[in-house]
Amino acid sequence: MLEQHLPLTGTCVVEIGHSLSAPYAGNILARLGARVIKIESHQRGDYARDWGPPFVEGASVLFHGVNNGKASVRANFDDPEFVQKLKTFILENADVVLQNLKPGTLDRYGLGAEQMTAASSRLIYCNLGAFGRTGPLQNAPGYDPLMQAFSGLMSVIGNAGDDASRVPVSLNDKGTGMWAVIGILSALLQRRQDPEHASRIVDVSLFETALSWMSVPLSDRLAGGSMPQRNGSGSPNIVPYQVFHCADGSLMIAAGNDKLFASLCRALGLPDLIADPRFSSNGARVQHREELISLLKVKIELMTMSQCLDKFSAVSIPCGPMHDLDQVLQHEQTHALNILQTTPDGQVTTIGLPISFDGQRPPLAGNAPQLGANDDLIHIF
Repeated sequence: MLEQHLPLTGTCVVEIGHSLSAPYAGNILARLGARVIKIESHQRGDYARDWGPPFVEGASVLFHGVNNGKASVRANFDDPEFVQKLKTFILENADVVLQNLKPGTLDRYGLGAEQMTAASSRLIYCNLGAFGRTGPLQNAPGYDPLMQAFSGLMSVIGNAGDDASRVPVSLNDKGTGMWAVIGILSALLQRRQDPEHASRIVDVSLFETALSWMSVPLSDRLAGGSMPQRNGSGSPNIVPYQVFHCADGSLMIAAGNDKLFASLCRALGLPDLIADPRFSSNGARVQHREELISLLKVKIELMTMSQCLDKFSAVSIPCGPMHDLDQVLQHEQTHALNILQTTPDGQVTTIGLPISFDGQRPPLAGNAPQLGANDDLIHIF
């Protein structure tokens, strides 16, 4: 069975985290086979337990989605006995610690990265921060929408003249969780190669993740490019590469090179546009975006969705309908991937890891824990 051969089977992770970035990293590690012990506030637990509706078994579905398969231990950091027991448990059992508390919080209790890696020659310690480990904002708090604003991401979202809007999913939180996992896996691999110098401190942050998403527009700007404009569903670097309205729906068309553009023009009965100097290269098409889009719209708006899909797909033009959530959940491609996974108790269905090994997707690691369900692991309370 795949469960017996997951890559991180036998790895112990202590997650001192809340909200989304650290729990998401912990959940990825759990689904890859690690044993993850989640340390939560003894009073109310992870903030995300209350981030609903909807709620299942007293906790938000969001909490279930990123904390399934973990153990839960309540923490009272004001109790020196608890702190000592947690430190001993980590040093004796943990391969990895990941945490996203306010900078300096765990250092006050002797549980910070420098302190713990000095006490262990094999511990991988990952800090998930807001603005990064250095700089004037290193101690400032941060949440995903703040980073979308601060990084310039919001400045390029939407249409010209719109009020500021954000990507309505926490891409910086989850992206930071993914970078944490990449860093942890890299450190674990290095530990295997050099076990005598194995302890490592991995630092990731929401701001650094946001900057990585913005690498193309920021690099363009550094190269002397103009300040990017808001292009709605379009791309600042590729044209045509956006949503078009058909007679009965909306369609994303991604004609990302000259060959695809030529195929699109022929499919629309506009072959003269191919050699038109305004549109003969992608750079020219970007410069004459509005003129080209207006010409394409006239033709596309007269066609039905099925006509567009049939005609464009026949010549391998990347295209697809705009779906709502129900259409995504019902689509046969979604079901063919078996990516919708349900917790063992049957209470919550969520999205599985977007990765497979030998054709098998790792299962959910288990149910989400009740607060303090595993206090006995560290013999407290």
